[in-house]
Amino acid sequence: MAYSSSKSSSNSMQLVIITDLDGSLLDHHSYSYAAAVPRLAELAAAEVPVVLCTSKTLAEVAELRDELGNQSPFIVENGAAVYLPRDYFAQLPPGCVRRGDYDVFEFCPPRSHWLGLLEQAKQAFPNAFDHFAAMSVARVAELTGLSLAQAERARDRGYGEPLQWLASDEVLQEFTRWFAERGARVLRGGRFVHVAGQSDKGRALRWLVSCYQQAQPQRQWVSLALGDSHNDVDMLEQADCAVVIRSPSHAPPTVSGSDNVYVTRGYGPEGWVEGVDYWLAQLAANPTGE
Repeated sequence: MAYSSSKSSSNSMQLVIITDLDGSLLDHHSYSYAAAVPRLAELAAAEVPVVLCTSKTLAEVAELRDELGNQSPFIVENGAAVYLPRDYFAQLPPGCVRRGDYDVFEFCPPRSHWLGLLEQAKQAFPNAFDHFAAMSVARVAELTGLSLAQAERARDRGYGEPLQWLASDEVLQEFTRWFAERGARVLRGGRFVHVAGQSDKGRALRWLVSCYQQAQPQRQWVSLALGDSHNDVDMLEQADCAVVIRSPSHAPPTVSGSDNVYVTRGYGPEGWVEGVDYWLAQLAANPTGE
């Protein structure tokens, strides 16, 4: 597999994949990743890091990484924090804090800060939204299609809060402005609207790729990002190569820099494999990146 092994010669190209989960690596309806398993195995054998970058929580991603046998860093809650397996890099990147099995770099304040603002927002925007902290585990399971145990992990958030939006798009625009004035960022995902700090998947991608580059400066690190919704746009625009995965539930998001963006025909994990294969072929045809 081209541009994939960290054991190859110096000055070679090294690929790192940063991928969204729901609607991308995971099927929008079933959450299955079965179609991507063979390609994931090939990438792992070739030592290509596959970084999960998602709105999901630490508990959710840890469970999925165990299922996948994934050993790479990962990004939680729409770029709020990057989790590195302990001692993943020879030198701990500045600003990281050690928490159990991980070295963590955080981009925004904790969830409690935004929950306080949401209580104020309920007065300014009555009946416009519901949110995970105010829902029962059973209600979260109903909205997401998760089991009760999975829904409990989905509610265990560290940095932001998912909302079930109940009002119009026009009200959502007003809501977004209201939160922006208070230092928050509102993102529309595949299922939910997310409120968090001034963090995004793009900033997290840049930080992590810079860590790889500093750890192995003799290599040319090339980032490939894959996502399906509006909260992936920052990540897709920051990557060297981007894949927009079609969704059965919404139109593809608009991503600038169309010369390095591939839009798939397939949905979910089938589209994920299609997009990865497209860029592997493009990189193999142009190994110098010129």
